[in-house]
Amino acid sequence: MHIVVCIKQVPDSAQIRVHPVTNTIMRQGVPAIVNPYDLFSLEEALKLKDQFGGRVTVLTMGPPQAEMALRKCISFGADAAILVTDRAFAGADTLATSFALAAAIEQISKDLQVDLVFTGKQTIDGDTAQVGPGIAKRMDMQLLTYVSKVESLDLTARQIQVQRRAEGGVQVLHTKLPALITMLEGTNEMRFASMENMFRAARYQVKIWDRVAAGIEDVTKIGLKGSPTLVSKVFAPTNNTVRADIIETESAEPRDLAMTLVGKLFTQHAKLGEHLVKSAA
Repeated sequence: MHIVVCIKQVPDSAQIRVHPVTNTIMRQGVPAIVNPYDLFSLEEALKLKDQFGGRVTVLTMGPPQAEMALRKCISFGADAAILVTDRAFAGADTLATSFALAAAIEQISKDLQVDLVFTGKQTIDGDTAQVGPGIAKRMDMQLLTYVSKVESLDLTARQIQVQRRAEGGVQVLHTKLPALITMLEGTNEMRFASMENMFRAARYQVKIWDRVAAGIEDVTKIGLKGSPTLVSKVFAPTNNTVRADIIETESAEPRDLAMTLVGKLFTQHAKLGEHLVKSAA
């Protein structure tokens, strides 16, 4: 069994700032991390490897420094890592990114057939949740989104059954391989890196592919040329300057709390009573 896990190196969202003049994200000095949602997919892939054997390959498209994110995944137990990087990929949106990753997975399949592809539900810097489905569509794979649990896997019959969280309940889906799975957050807990794997990650030679090595010939489908998405403005949320209003009551009885709150509302909103009377009429 061969599983490919697509990851992304993203800036730590807790420390992102927006330039006050250009309204662009300031990445300088902001630490980069593995997209947290991708770690749930990586752990699920490693669990399947522990149970059924096989190989786990992590794949990312990004700048040269994204190699550190791949080494982090190797330290958790992944077998191989590939970085797809080329100046031609600069400015790629989700459409161009899914094209490049799908092409790279096709190249990986030439050496060893890919049975499953895992991606996170979304990334914390883009939040579009489009790249995983885009890869599945381009590669004609069965798509299983928002998966909360892999129930069973039959490699002989090449079938998989999962639980998918849906609005109002849980769906149980059964389909054939190859398939692409986007994992939900909170579905598992990332294991600790072993000392052996950390040493291996430090020594590991990450495979570096440019667009040619990734099997991409048409440059009009990658980078800015292949990205129809236009971002008109990026802005930081405004700080909430309104402080919480503390309401004191004589007792903690529900009736006293309710009466005090209602009295406060009518005091602050003089026309509220009139509006309620009109609405009741």
